[in-house]
Amino acid sequence: MIFVFFPEILKNCKRGPQVVLPKDIGIILAYSGVGKNSVVVDAGSGSGWLAIALANVAKKVISYEWREEFAELAEKNAKKAGVLGSLEIKRKNVLDGIDEREVDLVTLDMADSDKAVPFAYMALKKGGMVFGYLPHVEQAKKFYEACKQSGFGEIHMLEAIVRNYLVRQAGVRPENTGLTHTAYIVFAVKG
Repeated sequence: MIFVFFPEILKNCKRGPQVVLPKDIGIILAYSGVGKNSVVVDAGSGSGWLAIALANVAKKVISYEWREEFAELAEKNAKKAGVLGSLEIKRKNVLDGIDEREVDLVTLDMADSDKAVPFAYMALKKGGMVFGYLPHVEQAKKFYEACKQSGFGEIHMLEAIVRNYLVRQAGVRPENTGLTHTAYIVFAVKG
């Protein structure tokens, strides 16, 4: 049995479309340095889990979602999580552009996210970061290349794998299964 820990803020949130899991949220929060003065643009709200986690620590999160049923679900989850004061669900396709400027972080968790990289570059302040959350390696490569073409630096691609352990009197060892691949994470810094 695979054990997945969910922090209190996400325990009552409903899952609709695929969600970003805590193991990957942790990487995004830690590597981006998002904090109480950060302004974040998130695209592909989906169920809103990443946006909620970001809104729990950031000053303001604007999450783009063009599908009304996902936007409604993300808003309901944000209300349950108690972060509506710092999270706005914007009903707009990010591929039509990002309205905000001088933001600290842009997260892109959506199909064709490589096409949104130039918009992310324009929205970010110098030193700001873009994160792509990509389930397939081909998507991750396209995203990585789009970051290079848009002028980003310090581009990195990683994957977070979590292994649960059996702790028994007879000995401790990794379980035979675990939460391995969820997505590739590509991040880059605006120079």
